Amino acid sequence: MSTADEHGITAMAAEHAGQVLAIYQLGIDEGNATFETTAPGWEEFDATKLPEHRYVALDAPGRVLGWVAAVPVSDRCAYAGVVEHSVYVHPDARGHGIGTALLHKLIRSTEAAGIWTIQSGIFPENTASLVLHQKAGFRTVGTRERIGQHHGRWRDVVLIERRSPTV
Repeated sequence: MSTADEHGITAMAAEHAGQVLAIYQLGIDEGNATFETTAPGWEEFDATKLPEHRYVALDAPGRVLGWVAAVPVSDRCAYAGVVEHSVYVHPDARGHGIGTALLHKLIRSTEAAGIWTIQSGIFPENTASLVLHQKAGFRTVGTRERIGQHHGRWRDVVLIERRSPTV
């Protein structure tokens, strides 16, 4: 297993695949995390997430408590410093600072890589995620109303971003 830092955060690896995807599916099943309805297979997940900007939080036995990962928003060179991220924490592990630790690790890694903007879209009903991101320095850009259908109903998405003060 990879070596974790003092907060139990370590680089995400294939050995974490089953637990990462299970946590993702739990978030999907709650209905306020994503437009996705099923977690992808590991091969697809692994191929789309930036390897240098994906982490897991582990407990002492090595169980995954949560994860964060980023994808590029575009292949156009003008957007080379902009990523979109996702952060998921197992329902039983919420409220213990895991999401905060994961976001801080992502912020450090992206800034070190010259990335100036981390963005995401969050359903407005996901108030815990909105509060988590606000505390981590994200701001609300705006709300895209009725941007997509999820289980047959139109959903709004709150656009958030964090601009690096150092990059």
